[in-house]
Amino acid sequence: MKEKIAITGAKGIIGTVLQEGLRNEFDVTALDLPEIDVRDYQKILNIFPGHNAVIHLAWNTKIDNFRSGDMDPQNVEMFHNVFKAALESGVPSVIMASSVHADAFDKWKGTDKILPNRTPVPDSPYGASKVGMEAMGRYYATKGLQVVCIRFGGINPQNEPAAEPAYERAVWFSHNDCVSLVKTILKADNIPDNFVVMYGMSNNPGRIHDISNPFGWKPQDSAGR
Repeated sequence: MKEKIAITGAKGIIGTVLQEGLRNEFDVTALDLPEIDVRDYQKILNIFPGHNAVIHLAWNTKIDNFRSGDMDPQNVEMFHNVFKAALESGVPSVIMASSVHADAFDKWKGTDKILPNRTPVPDSPYGASKVGMEAMGRYYATKGLQVVCIRFGGINPQNEPAAEPAYERAVWFSHNDCVSLVKTILKADNIPDNFVVMYGMSNNPGRIHDISNPFGWKPQDSAGR
């Protein structure tokens, strides 16, 4: 029997990629508007039981994105609902969509790669909200929930790296690498200390992020080819 996986924001770019890439190995429950509103706590609490993991991607990016300079408090409500409902309904683990914007990188001048566990300095209110999500994940990890926060790089429908600027090309994340990362996490025997934050991107030229992780995952694609 296939393991059951719920994906919020399933109609978005990453959600579409993951539905396509996971459905042969997992029983995927796709959750998105207008049928399912993650702000409705009771609704997702009724859906989550029996699932082995929840992948939380839902986010109002029309208002709350790294360029807007604004934030939508309902995004906080949604990720809190997911953490709380997963714990209450007995879902063992959640994968949360954080972002490379949780720690400013476009003007990085360091000689070493950016580590996921250093103290982040967000590049926007959007990035700060993602840091808040990670912090809440640390809290729920102490309650027994297994939490992985992926700081996603750039995924686009065309599955092609941006020509420019260079910093966006450096964080490109191919569809294949995205699916392989999530599969690797879903199949992991355990989550160290119930909490992991890591970067998700392909092995691109000029990459400045440390993509090491406790799952043994390695990207296979690169913006250089």
